[in-house]
Amino acid sequence: MNSSNTTIFNVSVLRQELIMLTLNEVIIAIEQKGYNATNQLVGYLLSGDLSYITSYDDARKKMSKFTREEVMMAIINGYLGR
Repeated sequence: MNSSNTTIFNVSVLRQELIMLTLNEVIIAIEQKGYNATNQLVGYLLSGDLSYITSYDDARKKMSKFTREEVMMAIINGYLGR
């Protein structure tokens, strides 16, 4: 790449990817603790209560870095291929 080229990053796309990567880590932690990840995530997304997310492997702390709205948008955008 020569120095006259400019790389443009879409911050919202990068954040969405970070949310999805984090969500995958959280799902693994939930399942490792023996819980149903779908049920736990739906409980969290509907109520906003982070206690639905296990504290195992810092999963709850990881999820708390994002708003529920951001998580839902990332899931829906991922489903829609956006």
